[in-house]
Amino acid sequence: MSDRTTNLPTGTPTGADILHALDARDVLDRLHADHDTADTRAGHEVDRNSATAPDSGADVAAGRRVVLTPASAVKLRPVRWFWDGRIPAGSITVVPGREGIGKSLLMAWLAACITRGELPGAHLGRPRAVIYAATEDSWAHTIAPRLIAAGADLDMVYRAEVETVAGQTALTLPTDCEALAVEMHRLGVALLVADPLLSLIHGAIDTHNDHKLRSALEPLARLADSTGCAVVGLAHFNKSSSADPLTLITGSRAFSAVARAVIAVARDPEAEDGTCVLSQAKNNLGRLDLPSLTYRVETAEVATDEGPAYVGRLTFTGETTRNVADILAETNDPAASGGSRSDGGEADAWLADYLGQAGQAARADVIRAAKADGIPERTLKRAANRAGQRGDLASDVAGFPARAVWRWLKHPGVGGAGSEVSDGQLTLTEPSGQPIQSGQLGQSGQLGTEAGHGPTVARQAPPEDSRRVT
Repeated sequence: MSDRTTNLPTGTPTGADILHALDARDVLDRLHADHDTADTRAGHEVDRNSATAPDSGADVAAGRRVVLTPASAVKLRPVRWFWDGRIPAGSITVVPGREGIGKSLLMAWLAACITRGELPGAHLGRPRAVIYAATEDSWAHTIAPRLIAAGADLDMVYRAEVETVAGQTALTLPTDCEALAVEMHRLGVALLVADPLLSLIHGAIDTHNDHKLRSALEPLARLADSTGCAVVGLAHFNKSSSADPLTLITGSRAFSAVARAVIAVARDPEAEDGTCVLSQAKNNLGRLDLPSLTYRVETAEVATDEGPAYVGRLTFTGETTRNVADILAETNDPAASGGSRSDGGEADAWLADYLGQAGQAARADVIRAAKADGIPERTLKRAANRAGQRGDLASDVAGFPARAVWRWLKHPGVGGAGSEVSDGQLTLTEPSGQPIQSGQLGQSGQLGTEAGHGPTVARQAPPEDSRRVT
């Protein structure tokens, strides 16, 4: 076979040009193939020869385009907090927990605080409106009486419903996001309560499928961001034995992934009075080492035209070294608690001796020393919590980077200062019994306890040496 040379006309593509073109065509074919495969999986057959196929180049060019924005053109904004340090404004927060733990009462407390302008955060001193979307409880029998018991301004709390040609129905996501945004702007809404969040998701969406659930949650996240409203959705724990609150949320992992903050709640089995614990399980925009808060559910009487109604009211009682993850681990595996209750006395004595001599020490150092002496971390933390409840121990955050420091407030032996906790306030006393210092128990020194209303705003900053258990 003889060699043959062909002279190509001017402008004819070279071999390299043809290879580049083939490479580009291959990429497009792969993109179309992936798109077609996804459509086929979803049950939609695609006609590759049809001029109106959803993946045709003409449709893509007509309806979609890639927009690139340099980071230098992005307007910077600080994080604004609906509830200082715990619930970010303009984002989704999920509150998971078991049934009957007081999650809905927490929503009533938040609604009361924000409508009175008493919640530490971006709206402190400025009452703001609340939209309350609830599907499980009756407004007449439960929700409105709970709001009254919590002290909410009912004129600023709005029940969310949707009117259709067929009548009234419940708010549905993502269908009603745009209409909801209009009402939020009109009323200046600062809080949207979804009780529970799962029930607001459109019934056709598989809430156990991450991709499909995101199709409802991501529009809600954009709604929160565009309005600056805090969206707080309640969720239930599933029946698994995990100690991770994020893993326990019923439904797809998308619930905890899309949320910027997760606040978990659980009942403390060691508390004889039914005390519950509230802990920060996720905080993408702030600190995760916030002190856990304790609360109790009390019975409140509300007057109605037909006689008294009795509902629950949430009352915060202070801070604790316990957290929800520890409680879940101990509940699921008693051996994980680090010993039996009989070990508590030994841990109490060890902690009193260690801090009584040192005066104060970094919490991590105390835990490390206790482990060296055979006392597990959880056992030590329970001892520290008991000492805090007695008023013997306080926890502060100091240094840079910030470290938790435990301080012993009660000197050993005769003649030392003592302390007592009364009505939610920690009071230190001289040997004579005269008070020498007082501080409000609460979240980072900003919340105190007022009978009947739970944490309230401390109008003045606490002194630098105020005693608070964290």
